[in-house]
Amino acid sequence: MKIAIIVPMAEEAEFYRNHFHAEKKEMFGSTEFEHFSVNGNDVYLGLSGIGKVQAAMNLASLLSNVDIDVIFMTGSAGALHKDIHQEDLVLPNVFMYYDAHNTAAGDYVEGQIPQQPAQFVLDSPERAAFAEYLKKQNVAFSEGLVVTGDSFVASTKQKDEIKENFPDALACEMEGAAFAQVAYAFNKPLVAMRAISDNGDGSASEDFDVFVKKVGAKAAKLISDYVEKMN
Repeated sequence: MKIAIIVPMAEEAEFYRNHFHAEKKEMFGSTEFEHFSVNGNDVYLGLSGIGKVQAAMNLASLLSNVDIDVIFMTGSAGALHKDIHQEDLVLPNVFMYYDAHNTAAGDYVEGQIPQQPAQFVLDSPERAAFAEYLKKQNVAFSEGLVVTGDSFVASTKQKDEIKENFPDALACEMEGAAFAQVAYAFNKPLVAMRAISDNGDGSASEDFDVFVKKVGAKAAKLISDYVEKMN
């Protein structure tokens, strides 16, 4: 099986290297993917970079060159929902773009890119298996909508504007919907997990640097342990 693990930032990728040791490195798009062999599986670990374009470009380049069986996306996110707090884990089952406003362009809903699905739904057997694994490990997580945009949300005003359009959204981040759109186009299963690093408000810039490493380590251990058991 060929497995991709993609994270936006180097601070998040470093924790995977505690579990895996690269055999070789290959360039796909603008990023270098480290190639490991784990339990007979090929694992490709890469940095997407930050933002929607970087995420889409580098994942699409990998999928164009390697017949990946499942994509794991991890990283951090800002909390939107009142029941979501720092260090919580979120397993998105739907992604939308909070900065896509195209309702005036046709029969589209808020958050929809024209001629694309209204939502990018993650409902593969691979995702279900990972969710079941977390439950068996007694790992608490929330499931629901996560929204994506090209801005770091760091004010109550930004947060409230997103919540007005997406009242059910659990969290916001900068790559997930782009990953989901590419995975949809290539017909590949995406398993996404976000760890909450900040509250997406005025404290976000202060909290992010501290918590991104802490929650990144938490997510990396769960994904790495799971991949080591896959066959």
